[in-house]
Amino acid sequence: MAAKRKTTKKASVKKMSQTHAKVEKFEPTTLDQIWGDDGTSTYGTLREEEYQNRLDDMNMSDLQSHASRVGIIPIDNRSMLKERLVREFRKHVSAYKKPVVTQDESETVDKDIMKILSEGR
Repeated sequence: MAAKRKTTKKASVKKMSQTHAKVEKFEPTTLDQIWGDDGTSTYGTLREEEYQNRLDDMNMSDLQSHASRVGIIPIDNRSMLKERLVREFRKHVSAYKKPVVTQDESETVDKDIMKILSEGR
């Protein structure tokens, strides 16, 4: 006789969240960023899902005027226009979120190793 199996609820992937507990610091890449521009002036936000919701609420004429304001040639196909707008939005966000590169402290190297490494000079 087969043993009964217990069924457990699996958490859906969309409901799960993962964190790395690291404070993210970003390095400015343009003069505007150094002067205090946070990148929200063009799109109004730096969060993609908020921007997607805003695009969903726009009608076709609003999408086309927004596209021309952002610098994209407005087209008649709504889905292609939204894809282009989201692609440009992602480029914009990535320009404002360059991570700070930290220099690792160099370890002290043994004198014998330094002697071997300096032989080729």
